[in-house]
Amino acid sequence: MADSLAQRFTAVVGALVLALLSGCSPVKVLNALTPADTFERTVGIAYGDDPRQKLDVYVPRQPHENAPVVVFFYGGSWNSGAREDYAFVGEALASRGIVAVLADYRLYPQVRYPLFLQDGARAVAWTKAHIREYSGNPQRLYLMGHSSGAYNAAMLALDPQLLGAVGMSPKELSGWIGLAGPYDFLPIKNPDVRPVFFWPDSPPQSQPINHVSHGAPPALLIAASEDTLVDPTRNTSGLARKLRGVGVPVQDLYYSRPSHVTLVATLSRPLRRLAPVLDQVVGFIRHTPPQ
Repeated sequence: MADSLAQRFTAVVGALVLALLSGCSPVKVLNALTPADTFERTVGIAYGDDPRQKLDVYVPRQPHENAPVVVFFYGGSWNSGAREDYAFVGEALASRGIVAVLADYRLYPQVRYPLFLQDGARAVAWTKAHIREYSGNPQRLYLMGHSSGAYNAAMLALDPQLLGAVGMSPKELSGWIGLAGPYDFLPIKNPDVRPVFFWPDSPPQSQPINHVSHGAPPALLIAASEDTLVDPTRNTSGLARKLRGVGVPVQDLYYSRPSHVTLVATLSRPLRRLAPVLDQVVGFIRHTPPQ
């Protein structure tokens, strides 16, 4: 049995490598290997007027009333990304009894900071107002993101002005989860990111670490220990240390096998052997008290 699992894992990794070499998107491979019998999906729900202001909702096939809810934001340096590419994330959460909301948001060059964060706030407000229609409990609401999406989740959880603009407060969140997030990245080194934050005049208030305060929602921060794109020591460790310093419950975890990119891919069924990220996320949600 163990040999069979190892062979399947090796085959999946080989398929992903082949996809990269052939120019095919690895996420398409992951989504092709993702079962569709664990959830019901409603796609293309508008939370605003712009074509990018849409979201998909993944509901467990056998939902429990008052299920916890996760709003997920994908990465892509605020330059790229599409919610349908992360169907494997929606399936992973729904398969564990969690209602998942995957939201698109406007990207550069259409918008710059902080407008994509305003989109995120509107997606969260839509979720708070409507998720009971999808068996979700708005009192058990979590934010989650990977890479630049983890930044979005962090800012919404830590800067009260963002959710305040849509009539909400971070205190209405039960917690948030960041995967390989950039939380303290000035001065900006990535040339793709510089114009998003008006480099070289990037505002200090754009950094999540500058919004840490007592009373912020609990956090689970996960990073690849050998991440070469987002320094886990400065970003994940630094934010965790500052949150602890003001008494905010936080857990930070580091895994050696995934990279910056494959950390989120460990949520997919084929790559869960790389690291127990999904188990940690589900455990955090189950053991974090409702707000």
